[in-house]
Amino acid sequence: MKDKKHAEHMLSIAEKDLSALRGMAKDEIIFHDEIFGFHAQQTVEKCLKAILSYFGVSYPKTHDLMQLLSLCLENEIIIPEEFSSLADLTDFAVEYRYDLLEDEPVKRSEILVSVEAFFNYVHKIIQENNS
Repeated sequence: MKDKKHAEHMLSIAEKDLSALRGMAKDEIIFHDEIFGFHAQQTVEKCLKAILSYFGVSYPKTHDLMQLLSLCLENEIIIPEEFSSLADLTDFAVEYRYDLLEDEPVKRSEILVSVEAFFNYVHKIIQENNS
C-alpha cells in the first residue's frame, strides 16, 4: 500500500540533510569530508526510503544504499543509471563516521550536484503523482 504521507515526511527530512550539505560544501576546515559525506549519504538514503514508501514498498532498517537501490529495481521503480554511483556514499553512513578518510579529498561539488539532482528526481515523482 502506498504511503504518501511517510514518503513526504522522509523527503522533508532528506531536504534538511541536503540543506546542511549545501552549507558545508565549501567549508573544508570546519566540515571535514567525513561529515560532508555523511550528510550526502543521509540525503540519498532518505530519498530512497521516500520513493520506496511512495510506491508502497517496505524497506529494512539499513544504511546500505545499494540494498535500497536494489529494492527499487526489484519493485520496478525506475532509478536512472546516472544515480547508481551514489551507492558509493554508503561507507559514510557507518565506516567513515568512526574512521578518518585516508584517500584523496572528497569531490564535494560533484557529490553535491549528484545528490541535488537525485533529490529533485525523487521530489518530482512524489509531487507530480500527488497532484
